[in-house]
Amino acid sequence: MSLQNLLEQARGIFPELQQWRRTLHQHPELEFDLDWTAPYVAGELEQMGLNPRTGVGISGIVAEIGDGGPVVALRADMDALPILEENDVPYKSTFPGRMHACGHDAHTAMLLGAAKLLSQAHRERPLPGRVRLIFQPSEEAHKEGRGGARRMIEDGVLEGVQAIFGQHVDPEVTVGDVATRPGPMMAAAEAFRLAVFGRAGHAAFPHQGLDAIAIAAQVLNSLHQVVSRRLNPIKPAVITVGTINGGTKSNVLAGEVRMTGTIRTFDDETRERLVDGMNRAAGIARTLGGDYELEILPGTVPLVNDPDLFSFARSVISELLGEEHFLEAPIRMGGEDFSFFAREVPGLFLRLGVRAPDAPVRPLHTPTFDLDERALPIGAAMLSALAVRWLGVP
Repeated sequence: MSLQNLLEQARGIFPELQQWRRTLHQHPELEFDLDWTAPYVAGELEQMGLNPRTGVGISGIVAEIGDGGPVVALRADMDALPILEENDVPYKSTFPGRMHACGHDAHTAMLLGAAKLLSQAHRERPLPGRVRLIFQPSEEAHKEGRGGARRMIEDGVLEGVQAIFGQHVDPEVTVGDVATRPGPMMAAAEAFRLAVFGRAGHAAFPHQGLDAIAIAAQVLNSLHQVVSRRLNPIKPAVITVGTINGGTKSNVLAGEVRMTGTIRTFDDETRERLVDGMNRAAGIARTLGGDYELEILPGTVPLVNDPDLFSFARSVISELLGEEHFLEAPIRMGGEDFSFFAREVPGLFLRLGVRAPDAPVRPLHTPTFDLDERALPIGAAMLSALAVRWLGVP
């Protein structure tokens, strides 16, 4: 199979790719609540002659192309974010306060495109194996400590799978380029809750109470020294406090202060030292006569790309797009729950360029995020090419 022909076929279905992406963009849904999205995706797969299985991992979808033999999986996520869109475009979100600000509409559209291309290829010449299409809910959030990837794994989505590929749009990479790297690529991302306790009292008589805000200020300063003074400086790590809430009135000493935030690490040893450092920092509250409670909430594990799949993808993408368009991605501190798939079976995650040449970066997770839709056929062709070449189709 000529990969150049595959790319031309993908460009030939651009109107459908664009329609899928824009329709999904207009109907963003959150987490596992994909009451419109999941039936829409399943319906499109059925029109291709596939038999999708719904309700996998609560609201995910799985379909297969091929009969018997080895199994390679392709994954896309479907959920949106609670963001009010500010773009003035014909396909603007019709749900105020919700937006596909992370490109999952494009991910889903490109996997639908790959399904169409691979279905056609299988009809013309049966594939020597199976391609499992995984449409995942809730990449952006967890329910009871488990997001969409873990829920789908628990429902058996990886049974028999020998390799899995996923991709994410990247507004910092130009259309036509693809970036990835071997080994660690994205961090483990976990949230935390920290409560600092004092004793409420009258602000005019501070000696009769214990000011939780004053204590929390010391704790916060100490937290910001954990990474710089307690961790190995050549191992990346992040502690970010995102919210602080305390106090009820200007003339009342706060009895407690609550903080929330995130921690990012790449290995267990660094994580353990970081959490130990956070407990030591928060322990200042006890030294000052108060108390604290620290809770680390489950998140993602580090995303580690399989080195052999990296070499394989470099060969395939160089053949598809040209070697100059295959870039080595930097390590990022962002989290991605594709990491759970890649922990169970060999996996590779790629970053697809969606920035128009000479255009400004429109960052992910912002009200003005958008992408150059010329990237859609490239992403669909790339997923298809990785699948057919992994199955050994020449």
